Amino acid sequence: MQKKKFRTDINGMRAIAVLLVILFHFDNSLAPAGFIGVDIFFVISGYLMTSIILTGIENNNFSIVKFYSARCK
Repeated sequence: MQKKKFRTDINGMRAIAVLLVILFHFDNSLAPAGFIGVDIFFVISGYLMTSIILTGIENNNFSIVKFYSARCK
């Protein structure tokens, strides 16, 4: 099984989403719509989890136990 390459582009988008939320909580005039960072973060996380599940199913090696174990780590 081939390990997937780390996606720095997606990690960068997640960092921006978190930064928006932090700025919103620090001073909401810095990022008036900073709460949108939560939505962005969840969409990105959903994309990543879905791609992990679909890749595992396509390769006939998906395990729900291993999936949740990796999320806990």
